[in-house]
Parts: sequence; structure tokens; C-alpha cells
Amino acid sequence: MNALELDHITKTFSGHLAVDDVSLRVPTGVIHGFIGPNGAGKTTTLRMIMDIIRPDAGTLTVLGERDPAVTRARIGYLPEERGMYKKMHCLDFVAYIGKLKGMRPAEARERGAQLMDQFELGKWKSATVDALSKGMQQKLQFVSTIVHEPELLILDEPFSGLDPVNLEVITDAMLQYRRRGGTVIFSTHMMEHAERLCDSLFMIHRGRKVLDGPIRDIKSSASHPAIRLRCFGDASFVRDLPYVTRVREQGSDLEVFLDQESNPQILLQEVVKRVAVMSFDIAEPSLYDIFLELAGEKGRQRITADGQLVDHEEGTP
Repeated sequence: MNALELDHITKTFSGHLAVDDVSLRVPTGVIHGFIGPNGAGKTTTLRMIMDIIRPDAGTLTVLGERDPAVTRARIGYLPEERGMYKKMHCLDFVAYIGKLKGMRPAEARERGAQLMDQFELGKWKSATVDALSKGMQQKLQFVSTIVHEPELLILDEPFSGLDPVNLEVITDAMLQYRRRGGTVIFSTHMMEHAERLCDSLFMIHRGRKVLDGPIRDIKSSASHPAIRLRCFGDASFVRDLPYVTRVREQGSDLEVFLDQESNPQILLQEVVKRVAVMSFDIAEPSLYDIFLELAGEKGRQRITADGQLVDHEEGTP
């Protein structure tokens, strides 16, 4: 059984086509990423999966069921817009969410206390939610998302605003969840998170699916390998070579992409004529580079200083 099946899902808001005829299969027991720029349609798709909004066309099957009411207690959902009852005590909040998911009150409280200890929130059990820092609140909301031990986790931008330490905590929890046989679907516009965590992924761009499948297959089928080049001397001339399509600086290194017809050896021969080459490696392209190639949107995409993929013509979130 697949954890999720989407068949020709479409959603329009005020004439804007936010999700356009998307079909998708997510197997059980994997971490599956929804990636793409802000405004691509990731959150809209997740909200339809959660039955927060309904598709205009198409069908969804979640955990083998068409009726969302049947599977609601089997899913843990972390929305993009975080929301908690700020004046509730932390353990009371977690236990309350557990009870909403069908747990017995004593069971929800015991499980919530265990998870708070695990996530280093134990000493805050009696504190009110608003006494916690933003990062701690995000961990607490993650705890409330998994307290009922759901079969499927749906996490919308789970790493947004987390510092490196708490990011590692959530990352480890997601990996442990998969090892126990659970399924995780999470959205992100931070490509390195998907590259590190996902077994498979779904790329969406302006509402349309541009790719989905196992990461290893996606990378092995990419037509443009990345060439990582380190030189002693000025290698700025590389940008002007006619067969070079794109160059990205990575500190003192260059990441160079060639047109489809050119052999990397041509680049190496040209470079050694003009500067000393310290290293020359051919590597698989990153997910970000694969996305740019598939979307075919040179000039419409940019990457920010913190590694976020952004669409210059953003649509519905």
C-alpha cells in the first residue's frame, strides 16, 4: 500500500492555478520531500492532503482511504503557520493534542512527558508555552505532532527558523521515525535539507510537477554533471568559454556546468593552459541544479545567501 496517492489534483484560487493536474505516489516507510520555490504550490498540495481545502478536480487516497475522516487520527501534521495556545502549560498542551487524536488522557500525558524529556524540554513541562523561546516552541509543536505515534507525518517547512542545534534534533527525529517504519512527507525550499534526508522527492514549479522519484534515480539520470574546479590563479575566464553554461563560486572553488554536447576534458585542457589546476572533479549535480535544468527558468530563479530557492514570480503559497 502506498502512504499517499494523488490522481490529477487541481486547485485554483481566484483564477490563479495553484496546483495543476498533479499525480503522485508516495510509498510507505520513506522520507519523501516536496521541494520547489516559495509559491510553487507545496503548501496548497499538503493542505489538500490534510482535507483543510478540497481540490477542484482529482482524487486523493491517504493511507489507503478516500475518506479523510477515517485517517485523521493516523496522521501527524505540522502546519507552516505554527499555532499553539500560549498560556497553556507545555505538557498540558501536548496531552491535549494527544487526546484530540484519540489517546486516553493518562496515556497522552505519559507519552507527552517522555517525549518532552527526549527533546530536552523536560524542565519546561509546567511552564506556559509563551515562556519558551521560538526554537523550543517549534520543538514542542513537533512533540505534539508525534505524541499519538502516527503512521504518517506531514511536515510543512519543519526547519523554518530553527537554529543549527534544534535543526539537528528534528532531523534525527525524522530519521528515527522512518527507521521505525513510519512515513514522512515534508516540504522545503531548502534543497540541501531534501538532499540530505529524502529517499524520494517530488519537485513542483508554478503548480506543475516537474519530477518525482527516488533521489538516486533522479541524480543518475541528470544530463549535466557538475565540475568542481580549484585553481591557483585567476580563473574568471572560465565564465566566458563558449561551452560553459553556468559557473557558481564556492569559496575558492568553481562549480562549472557545460552544455550537453561538450566533454569535460575540453574544459580541463583549456584551463591547464592558463592557470595551475589544484583539483578537477566531476560530480553528480545538486538537486538545486537539477531543478534549474528541469524548470528551464534561467533568469527567473535565484538562490539566496542562505541557500533558499526563490521564484521571481511567486504564486500562491
